[in-house]
Amino acid sequence: MRRYRVGGAVRDRLLDRPVLEHDWVVTGATPEEMVALGYKPVGKDFPVFLHPQTKEEHALARTERKSGRGYHGFTVYAAPDVTLEQDLIRRDLTVNAMAEDETGALIDPYGGVADLDARLLRHVSDAFAEDPVRVLRTARFHSRYAYLGFSVAADTLALMRQMVEAGEVDHLTPERVWKETERALMQPQPSLYFTTLRECGALARLMPELDALFGVPQPAKHHPEIDTGLHVMLTLDCAARCNAPLTVRYAALCHDFGKALTPAEILPSHYGHEASGVPCVEAFSARLKVPADCRELALHVCREHLLVHQARELTPGTLMQLLERLDALRRPARFEEFLLACECDARGRTGLEDRDYPQPLYLREALKRAQAVQVASVTADGYAGAAIGAELRTRRIKALKTLRETWAV
Repeated sequence: MRRYRVGGAVRDRLLDRPVLEHDWVVTGATPEEMVALGYKPVGKDFPVFLHPQTKEEHALARTERKSGRGYHGFTVYAAPDVTLEQDLIRRDLTVNAMAEDETGALIDPYGGVADLDARLLRHVSDAFAEDPVRVLRTARFHSRYAYLGFSVAADTLALMRQMVEAGEVDHLTPERVWKETERALMQPQPSLYFTTLRECGALARLMPELDALFGVPQPAKHHPEIDTGLHVMLTLDCAARCNAPLTVRYAALCHDFGKALTPAEILPSHYGHEASGVPCVEAFSARLKVPADCRELALHVCREHLLVHQARELTPGTLMQLLERLDALRRPARFEEFLLACECDARGRTGLEDRDYPQPLYLREALKRAQAVQVASVTADGYAGAAIGAELRTRRIKALKTLRETWAV
């Protein structure tokens, strides 16, 4: 029995990046021997165990043979005679197919170090084409490591394109697509996940609402980048630079879905795209089984983002309605996320990334003024029953009117 550290821990150490977790491959052992040594079995599809002390994952070396469609269609063979090299060759990318023995000696049978030096994400073998998840993973690694100069190797991108054309990605479950997408959204340059998927044809299959935005024109006066798909990518990367949470990044991704539905005769204008985009966000979120907090914020941003850009022109009554629709008085933290997503939309435009955007300051103050008008002050003046709510709202609108008339920022 021998243990080898594999995968991301080896890759990231060589890149001088923080190593967050350690995975191990074990050769020359049986499941029974692992259990006898105190390892806890946790694998469903193949033998994986948790170390009794460190709780790090230890998988028995294995080979896989394609036996069906999708990423579940494999026959797995794990036995003491499977070598480390046989295990590594089934992995996705050469930079993930390196290992270290327990002395720290590097084992690199498939050129991972050379591809690290060349800053290339390259498939290990033609077995890459057997697992459609690898299309998503390669795109995600691109979004993670592009800041170091990494790109996807041309032959790997061509293989990904062949996989899409063969229908392999059509067998991915919504849960797996979302899992990879969620992780990609939190990378330093999440746009590259989606543009890489688009380049190999997978985006049109998995996320047609997003793919349809590319090539849709916008008015150059407001959007120097013109292309709606490019604008969404700029908005998403702005959210990443702001260290925004997942909810905000997802809202940035979905906020302009309605622009793909704009009638050709009114382009490049997009009147009403906010409302037309709402059903698209609903369908997209439902299909990928997106968490409720992401979906809810994305719907609010899709529906209301133009009103935020026009905040100073809103009448007090319209401003109050906006705060009510957003449930801002009861959920101020989500309101802050909403404002951040809208600010990323405003800054996700070529040449306008650092343009002054005071609207969030105004809207925060509007919420503060509305919150300052409390029920107690209304009941103290003798109002009761249904009249309390009506008077409370009237007074809050009056406070917003004073704000509008005196705001000087």
